[in-house]
Amino acid sequence: MAFKRSIFASASEDRLENLVLERLKPGADKEKIDARIWDLFGEVWCIMFTDLSGFSRGVEKFGIIHFLQTIHESERVLVPIIEDHDGILLKSEGDSFLVIFRNVGKGLQAAIRMQKELLEYNKDKIPEEKILLCVGLGYGKVLKIGDSDVFGSEVNTASKLGEDTAEAGEILITQTVFDNAQDTGLKFEPIQDVPAGTHGAFRVVY
Repeated sequence: MAFKRSIFASASEDRLENLVLERLKPGADKEKIDARIWDLFGEVWCIMFTDLSGFSRGVEKFGIIHFLQTIHESERVLVPIIEDHDGILLKSEGDSFLVIFRNVGKGLQAAIRMQKELLEYNKDKIPEEKILLCVGLGYGKVLKIGDSDVFGSEVNTASKLGEDTAEAGEILITQTVFDNAQDTGLKFEPIQDVPAGTHGAFRVVY
């Protein structure tokens, strides 16, 4: 299975690289090439970025074994929730996840379940063993390259919200997620720190 995934990712990456190289040639019809790239790789997804609050400080204070334990526990608790909500974990780098969902509803429900699960997990833990999650969500058309990566404005904004803006326990969303979440029955609060790439940003009330 892993072998098949590597073939598909490689084929997509090779195709994209060839088109980008073609785009760099003098006199290239960039508009036409861009249209081909979007036609090949353009898809609509809900993008989730997660980050662990205070993680770097914890590693510095408690060492690499603490780092490995926290990573292991966060994956053990959170990955089954992602799978239960039909999410695809594209990347796990350090203390961060990049996950995609086919629709906003599943992305939001997964994020809420993840935070609630960690509230229970943290109840009997000493401070340095608590897993404190920050989540950012975006939604829109992206370039999806195999099952290895996604690129686009909403990807960048979700990353900013999840990794830089959100505090422990928060789920922050872009304007596009908000616009597509009005039938979910959830409540949202606008936030002041709106990153580039979105007209507004909101905190999920759960």
